[in-house]
Amino acid sequence: METLHALHIIPSYSRPRVSNDNPYSETLFRTCKYVPDYPAEGFEGLQAAQRWVLAFVRWYNTIHRHSAIRFVTPDERHRGLDRDILAQRHAINQAARNQHSERWSGKTRNWEPVEVVTLNPVREEDMTTEKITD
Repeated sequence: METLHALHIIPSYSRPRVSNDNPYSETLFRTCKYVPDYPAEGFEGLQAAQRWVLAFVRWYNTIHRHSAIRFVTPDERHRGLDRDILAQRHAINQAARNQHSERWSGKTRNWEPVEVVTLNPVREEDMTTEKITD
């Protein structure tokens, strides 16, 4: 594993140097548990759990706006609607800024679509350029 990192090869989507991790499912489980209507006392049974998870997945994909993709829903992004939505938001921000410039001290929010989303990205300073010797 260390050799792969030294060669700047990303072996999987796991967190750096954690081979048995699935950060996507772990992140989803955490989000799931922190939703306000999560039943802290548990579910009445399997069917109740299945109903709750189905409703959660529907909310997560079609209603919940994700900060990592500039506050659009995954459904909007996957259907290719995010570019138009973000362009509209940018236009609205620019119009507000032009109309009331005294309220703006800097730039507006970045409304450029996000091309790639990763969990726990490896930062440049984390990458080592160790020389491999035999």
